[in-house]
Amino acid sequence: MTDQTEDTMPQSADALKERQQRIGENYLKRTRAYGKLILFGEHFVVYKVPALVGAVSCYTDCDVEFTAEDAELQVVDERPAVPNYKVNKKEEADHAISLVLKHFDLDPKGLKLTFGGDLCAVSGIGASAAQVVAMSRALSLALPKPMTEDEINAAGYEGEKGYHGTPSGIDNTASTFGGVLRFQRTDDAPIFDKKVLPQPIRIVYASTGITASTTKVVGDVRAKKEADPAWFDGLLQQYLEIVKKGETALDTGDLDTLADLMNQNHTLLQQLTVSCKELDDLVDAARSAGATGAKMSGTGRGGLMLALTPTQEIQDAVFASLQKLAPQVWKTTFA
Repeated sequence: MTDQTEDTMPQSADALKERQQRIGENYLKRTRAYGKLILFGEHFVVYKVPALVGAVSCYTDCDVEFTAEDAELQVVDERPAVPNYKVNKKEEADHAISLVLKHFDLDPKGLKLTFGGDLCAVSGIGASAAQVVAMSRALSLALPKPMTEDEINAAGYEGEKGYHGTPSGIDNTASTFGGVLRFQRTDDAPIFDKKVLPQPIRIVYASTGITASTTKVVGDVRAKKEADPAWFDGLLQQYLEIVKKGETALDTGDLDTLADLMNQNHTLLQQLTVSCKELDDLVDAARSAGATGAKMSGTGRGGLMLALTPTQEIQDAVFASLQKLAPQVWKTTFA
């Protein structure tokens, strides 16, 4: 350790600004929470069967500031988003934030939360989970309150209740731990395993620009299930075969089989009535451009679709094709 003397030169204003910026960037990196794409398991995962999910590289981060004690809670949302997403989700977002604060036993007064990052808030990407997991990480750092990843995940799950009522837990788990996961809900804590892939999987995903309510769509599927249990059970049994074979294909790097199973899963989701014309059109366009597999991903009736593109050339071609139809298109790689 070196003692400072009178001869020590003070930092210049530029150097100080650079240091503060670097510290701020390093802090925000520690709050990052990732978006996700469901490979297999939309809606069925609610009923305690396995699902396969991959985290994307885009993230949400969060900064916590302590202001005057009598000041009202301030929330600054600087996340990129599709039009009307934040307006349509504001009530749910406010509830989610309050649930996370309750989980931390914090009075909202005197707090300022700023959300940012490069994850575009769009239905299907797990934006709500990324928001509350990033918030949980930021609160853990700011208080400070050291927390394990499991504890961060649990705090994120509490926040997800504000958006989804009774969430499956798949989104916050993918957001917290990243990678490709096998996830299964149980009566107790969920079971999840991180996959080690034999080769990277190139993905293109695109938005319809339509914001859907997960609570409403999940509730509608539940109502259909209760009205016709035999119909739902028939689809569920087909899904169980698909996800079983899909996991084997992931583990062995059999991308042709994985792609075929993604196509089958999309057909199943159409039968479940959670796809829509906009999603189907993007799925068809991706396949026509060379994607070996494509399906909707997430809540459905809007939101996102994803396409499996086994080579860089096919990924670029599918990306270019979907850009002509979709308001937002992205590339990512599962590894």
